[in-house]
Amino acid sequence: MAIKEDEVLFDTDSVSAIEDDDTNLKSESSIVSFVHSKYNKADTARFNDEQRWLKAYKNYRGLYGSDVQFTEAEKSRVFIKVTKTKTLAAYGQIIDVLFGNSKFPLGIDPTVLPDGVAEAAHFDITPNTTTELNKKESTGATPFVLDNNGNSVNIEGATEDDLSGRLSYLKDFLSPISDKLTEGEGTTKSKVTFHPSMIAAKKMEKKIHDQLEESGTNKQLRHAAFEMALFGTGIMKGPFAVDKEYPNWTDDGEYDPLIKTVPSTSHVSIWNFYPDPDADNMDDAEFVVERHKMSRSQLRALKSRPYFRNDAIDASIDMGESYTRKYWEDQMEDDAGSTKSERYEILEFWGFVDATVLEENGLAIPKELKDVDQINVNIWICNGNVLRLVLNPFTPVRIPYYAVPYELNPYSFFGVGIAENMDDTQTLMNGFMRMAIDNAALSGNLIIEVDETNLVPGQDMSVYPGKIFRRQGGAPGQALFGTKFPNVAGENMQLFDKARVLADESTGFPSFAHGQTGVQGVGRTASGISMLMSAANGSIRNVVKNVDDYLLAPLGRAFYSFNMQFDFDPSIRGDLEIKAQGTESLMANEVRSQRLMQFLGVVSNPVLAPFAKMDYIVREIAKSMDLDPDKLTNSLADAAVQAELLREMNPQQPSPQQGQEQEMAAGVNPNDPTGAGGGNIGTGQVPLPNEQGFSGNEQGNNEPIEGTGQQPPTMAGLQ
Repeated sequence: MAIKEDEVLFDTDSVSAIEDDDTNLKSESSIVSFVHSKYNKADTARFNDEQRWLKAYKNYRGLYGSDVQFTEAEKSRVFIKVTKTKTLAAYGQIIDVLFGNSKFPLGIDPTVLPDGVAEAAHFDITPNTTTELNKKESTGATPFVLDNNGNSVNIEGATEDDLSGRLSYLKDFLSPISDKLTEGEGTTKSKVTFHPSMIAAKKMEKKIHDQLEESGTNKQLRHAAFEMALFGTGIMKGPFAVDKEYPNWTDDGEYDPLIKTVPSTSHVSIWNFYPDPDADNMDDAEFVVERHKMSRSQLRALKSRPYFRNDAIDASIDMGESYTRKYWEDQMEDDAGSTKSERYEILEFWGFVDATVLEENGLAIPKELKDVDQINVNIWICNGNVLRLVLNPFTPVRIPYYAVPYELNPYSFFGVGIAENMDDTQTLMNGFMRMAIDNAALSGNLIIEVDETNLVPGQDMSVYPGKIFRRQGGAPGQALFGTKFPNVAGENMQLFDKARVLADESTGFPSFAHGQTGVQGVGRTASGISMLMSAANGSIRNVVKNVDDYLLAPLGRAFYSFNMQFDFDPSIRGDLEIKAQGTESLMANEVRSQRLMQFLGVVSNPVLAPFAKMDYIVREIAKSMDLDPDKLTNSLADAAVQAELLREMNPQQPSPQQGQEQEMAAGVNPNDPTGAGGGNIGTGQVPLPNEQGFSGNEQGNNEPIEGTGQQPPTMAGLQ
C-alpha cells in the first residue's frame, strides 16, 4: 500500500542536497509561500461562516454573546437551551440511520449491464458433467462452487473462495466442462445458473465493511454527524494506509504485537478545514488546506510515515512552538488564557499546482506528467519548512476530503445546521423567559408606601411578619400603604410557548419526536403518533439524502478505488456500482415488517409461491426486526442442505408427500365425491331393550301416554 517511488517530489534521500543548494532553498520558500497564500485566502473567505458557527456554538452551550446587551432593569440572565435539545435530537436521528441496522449503510451491486464481467452464466448438469467434476476433484484440484448471493446452488464439497468474478477465468478453471459453460441464465431445471458480477460485488462489499470496522470509522462518523447537525457541515477524510497494532502474546508470555496495514478514515473538525473559497462543493474544489495542532511528540511521529523529511522535521522542532491561537478559540474555550500554546502549527495542502511553478523552482517532474498543465500534490509545511511534498498517490486523482451539509446551501460551500435555523426563535424564547422571571420577581413582593408624618421618628423601617410601627398621637389617616405589581408572567409564558412551536417549525423537528409528553389530538393513539412520526421524518429525509450523496457514496467509491489500487484482487474486479443505503432505514420497521408479513401471506398461495424469492423475504423480515440476516437466515442452497440433514436425523418422520398419501388413506380426502369422507354410512349396532342407550318403550307396557289417551308404539309396530 505504499506510494510508488517515482511519485515522490521530495524524498528523504535528497534532504542534504536541498539544504546545500540555493535553488532548492528558493524552491522550498516558494512552495511555503504558495501554501500560505492559499491558506490565507481560504481563512479570509470563511470569516462570515465562522461568525455563524460561533453563534451556533453559544446557543448550544447556553451562553450569551457580546452582542446581547442587558438593561439595568433586567436582573435575570437565564438561557433556555432548546437549541441543545434539537441538535441532539437531529444528531441521534442521523446516528440511527447510519448505525441503526446491523451493518454499515453502504452496498455494492453490479451495474444494470455489467461491462467486462458476465452478468450470469450457466452450464447443463448431466451425468458426464458430474463425472468430470468428480474426476477433477479426485485429481486434487480445487472443487468448484456455484453461488448466486443467496440464491445459490452448490455442488457438494465446494467453497466460495474458488469462484472468480470473470467468465473467461471460469472457463479456464472449468476446463473439463468449458464447452458446456455458457453466458446467460439457464432456462431448464438441469441448467445451473450463477452470477459472477453479483459475487464480485458482494465480496467487495464484505471487504469494505471489514475495513470500515477495522479502522474505527463508526467513531469518526459520530464526530462528523455531530458537527453536521450543530454547525451545518461534517468533514471526513480518507482512506489512508496506516499500520494498526493488534495485541498478541507468544507461548512464552512475551508481547509480540501483530502489525497490519489497513485503510483508515478520520474526522476533520470544521474549524481546521479551509477549502477553496470559489467552490460550492468538494467536486469543484481546486485545493483544501487542513490546519493541524501537534505536540512535539506528534510532530516527531511523522518521521515514521512515508516520505516525510526527517531533517525538516528536526529543524521545525528546533525553531520552537509556532501555534497561534485564533480569535474563535478564545471565545469557545471557557478557560482561555493568554499563555503561549506549546504546540506546533502544521498546514497540510491537497490540491493542484501549476507544473510551471514546480519546474521554475527546480523540482523534478515525472516523464509521464511532462505535458500536464496542473499537478495534484500533497504538501506539509511547518515553521517555513517543507515536511513532505509528493504527488497525489490516488488513482484516479482525488482530494481525500468529504464535506456533507446538513441543509444544502446552493450558494455556499458550508451548509446550514439546526442551531442556525432556530437562532431567532431561541432569542425570542430567552427574551420572553427573562421577562416572565423578572416580572414574577417584581410582582411577588409588595410595593410599600410610608407616610412618615404619622409615625414616631427614628423607627426601623424594615418590614417583617409581626412588625410594629408606632404612630404619632392624634394623627389622622393611614400611615402604611401596600401596592401589588401586576403579574403578566402568564402572558409571557404564552409567548414563550408560541416561540417554541415556531422552533419546531423552523427546524423540522417537532417536540414530540424527542420526548415531549402531553401530546393531544391525533397523537393520543398509537396509530396517530405513528402517522405524526412518519410525517416528521420528511425533514430528515433530505438530510439523510445529503449523507448518502456527499459522504457515503464518495467514501465507498474511495474505498473501492483504494482496494483496486493498493490491494488488488482479481476475484472482486468488476463493473460495480456504489449504493448508499441510508434512506432505506427511514421507513419505520413496524410498517416495513407489517408489509413484508402481508406479502408473505399473499405468496403463501401454492399458485403464487414459485414467483416469490422466499430467501429474500425472510432476510428482509429479519432486517425489519433489527436482526442480523447473515447470522439468522440461510441461502437456498444452505436451506436445502439443512433440510436434508433434518430428514437424516429424523428417519421415522415421513416426507410431506408420504404424509399426504397416508392422510388420504385414512379417509380424509376432501375431494371424495361420495361425501362420506371415505367411510360407510349406516345405523351401526342398535341397542336392544334393557341395554344401555335404548330409548324406546319395552313390550307389554300398554299404559296410555299421559294427557293423550293413546297407546304408546311397540317394537312390532316399528317393524
